Amino acid sequence: MSKIIRIEITQIDLTPKVKRTDAIQSFVRQETPFVRIFCDDGAEGTGYTYTIGTGGSSVVALLRDHLCPRLIGRDPGEVERIWKDLFFHTHATAVGAITSLALAAIDTALWDLRCRRAGLPLHVMAGGAQVQVPVYTTEGGWLHLEPLELVEQTLHAQADGFKGAKIKVGRPHVSEDIARLSTVRDAVGDAFEIMVDANQAFTVGEAIRRARHYTELDLAWFEEPLPAEDIDGHVRLSQSTTVPIAIGESLYHPSHFREYLQRGGCSIVQADVARIGGITPWLKVAHLAETFNMPICPHFLMEIHVGLCAAVPNAAWVEYIPQLDDITTSRIEIRDGFAIPSSEPGLGIAWDRKALGKRTVASAIVE
Repeated sequence: MSKIIRIEITQIDLTPKVKRTDAIQSFVRQETPFVRIFCDDGAEGTGYTYTIGTGGSSVVALLRDHLCPRLIGRDPGEVERIWKDLFFHTHATAVGAITSLALAAIDTALWDLRCRRAGLPLHVMAGGAQVQVPVYTTEGGWLHLEPLELVEQTLHAQADGFKGAKIKVGRPHVSEDIARLSTVRDAVGDAFEIMVDANQAFTVGEAIRRARHYTELDLAWFEEPLPAEDIDGHVRLSQSTTVPIAIGESLYHPSHFREYLQRGGCSIVQADVARIGGITPWLKVAHLAETFNMPICPHFLMEIHVGLCAAVPNAAWVEYIPQLDDITTSRIEIRDGFAIPSSEPGLGIAWDRKALGKRTVASAIVE
């Protein structure tokens, strides 16, 4: 039996290439904690997680002081058992973002190690359901952009082969949202998918009102219209509109998705592999959604989500937001509007160790 003998923990900070704004915040920095697990037989795996500007040091502290020490001497193949043990060890802080983000760094490292040892890419190891997944872009739809610039960037994405684009909504008055969206719809035509994202900005009444105005635009979905904890509000909204309601990037355990699905609070699931706690629970959410005949369209982290989406039969989209280019030597492959999962063993991400070293802002070793 292989045993874990050493763990390296680092935090890397990344700055977005473009200005990113939505209805409640600006994304100015990605704090990226890494976990690198080493075994006594020479096997190793690298995992990661992220925040959008706050909490990275808290994730690192939780990993260093409470979670990673419990991995020493463990069999890395017991992925489910380790996840459950660590979850209950942090029961006083679960379910919540910091704990889930920390669990994800460990769980993705264990899956990377498992896939490398088996000589299989993630999408095959985790299910092997699809060979390609449609991809849409979010990199040109930020809320500060005025209609003409929004149209220019969306047309550019369409010309590049993307099959859809996400546009942020939540301007002070609904008429402003409609003006921006209508201009884009007229420019790209009916066959190009438009998704909108409110980033939890609205009250129930305002979300119902905006959805009514959005209806004629034939949107692919209305994302995070309300605070994620307001399940009743999402149920009321879903019952009042034909626009598909998408939720999930701000949920931190599979049971939260179960409640939404059982109560009819959404029609598209957007589990984020980092915020849900790793690949192990992400797959549970994807298969849960499948039992409700609903698609999973994960949030962010395209470099790992492309493999996960190809692993399950009900993944409908990969979201394109490049963020790891400065610290990787691999790139996500996009062909004719479809994301192609890597055929390399592991997560499919080739880390640039030299670049990582230059950007390290915190580090620790657990042995």
